[in-house]
Amino acid sequence: MPDKKNLSNQQWKEKLTAEQYEICRNKGTESPFSGEYLNTKTSGTYHCLCCGNALFHSEKKFNSGTGWPSFWDPIDVQSVSTQEDLSMSVVRTEVLCKQCDSHLGHVFEDGPQPTGLRYCINSVSLKLEED
Repeated sequence: MPDKKNLSNQQWKEKLTAEQYEICRNKGTESPFSGEYLNTKTSGTYHCLCCGNALFHSEKKFNSGTGWPSFWDPIDVQSVSTQEDLSMSVVRTEVLCKQCDSHLGHVFEDGPQPTGLRYCINSVSLKLEED
């Protein structure tokens, strides 16, 4: 299989379910309070569903009350990238997997210390590997 970052749209459609494709490749959003990992307290590492890149650790997960799994920091600054998102007529910061450009969610500046950040991430874009 080719490098996952360089998969064609057709290859992504074959690899992912319709919901996964809509969220991860078309920048969709799962319904609030519906995600598999919203209330998960299992210790482990959350990886990108599309390419397996390690993104977040459960130690940095918190209950934000927003309806999506939230983290106050990624595993490594090199694991995610961000870009401006103007799609909802407001300025937001989109979070992407740095390895395959999969849409993960958004980051906001209303999270807990020590970072003050809230990475609000779609469960659909994640795969938990338990410790």
